[in-house]
Amino acid sequence: MRPSRSLRALPADPAELLPALASALDGTGPAVLPLPPEPARVLAALRPDEPLESAEVALVVPTSGSTGAPKGVLLTASALEASATATSDRLGGPGQWLLAIPPTHIGGVQVLVRSLLSGTQPVLQLQTPFTAESFVTASARLTGPRRYVSLVPTQLTRLVGDPAAEEALRSFDAVLLGGAAAPEPLLAAAAAAGAQVVTTYGMSETAGGCVYDGQPLDGVGVSLSDGLVRLSGPVLASGYRLRPDLTAQAFPDGCFLTSDLGVLLPDGTLQVVGRADDVIVSGGEKVPPAAVERALLRHPAVVEAAVAGVPDVEWGQRVVAFVVLRAPLDLASARDHVSGLLPRSWAPRALREVTRLPLLDTGKVDRAGLRW
Repeated sequence: MRPSRSLRALPADPAELLPALASALDGTGPAVLPLPPEPARVLAALRPDEPLESAEVALVVPTSGSTGAPKGVLLTASALEASATATSDRLGGPGQWLLAIPPTHIGGVQVLVRSLLSGTQPVLQLQTPFTAESFVTASARLTGPRRYVSLVPTQLTRLVGDPAAEEALRSFDAVLLGGAAAPEPLLAAAAAAGAQVVTTYGMSETAGGCVYDGQPLDGVGVSLSDGLVRLSGPVLASGYRLRPDLTAQAFPDGCFLTSDLGVLLPDGTLQVVGRADDVIVSGGEKVPPAAVERALLRHPAVVEAAVAGVPDVEWGQRVVAFVVLRAPLDLASARDHVSGLLPRSWAPRALREVTRLPLLDTGKVDRAGLRW
């Protein structure tokens, strides 16, 4: 049995994280807990001064559940390495990475892990806000023969349509796109621009993306349990920091039961419909906001879209759409458009035009920050 291992909390600065992760992965140093900019709640919940659950744990990733309370996902070196190796195999070999997702989150941490395992130095692009200009500048600093980047859809949206950014996108052997559902018009526009986009699905509990373009990585199993996506394989976390109750609930029978609703096509392709805990109940109808967002994004006037449920005396929750527009769009037209693709009861009952959607530091839309 390996001796007990300490947990080192440190700011999510790649200059500090890279050597700390290297020693955590090879077992010569403590496990790593990357801290967000305001770390008080994470430190109080995850208590790095207390012993780790297992000496095999190399990384504790702070994440939040539907309540917003901090959780710590326990990842072993073997899970992180299995994920990085499977990604390299799927993409055609190791390469140099552009880091555009903060390494407080698994998408950013995995860029560092992949870089360590491939012996390459990542290039950083962590400026806020994310812009096409900063992406172009950072991309020009890559020197590797194979080049990769992980983005979220909102970031890619801000690159497509910019000639210089599209040229930079074409220089990558793969653009991993995850963190949220990728709208079909965005994928089509990126493909037309020549970008090699690979859609990914995964989370901290799976050491990052584990399903690429709907197909699981080598060693990963995908099934459904009452409509919820269930995942298995060597990439799984070993549980949650100091929360055996949550661990038992989320990891039954050695699998990870997600909160995502999915469909498996006959060829085994996974389609994620949306989160079970994101469903808006309006007038007794269950409305998945991700589906409404995808429908809105198929309208030629819509550049970006986010849908939220707002308390309403009559409906319980009112479906509200927040949109960034390239051309005028009124509520009646938006409702007719959505109703042509989805049940009319799912169509938004209010429409608000915004200049920019609020983002989390991951680049995902901050639904809690949407204000009517």
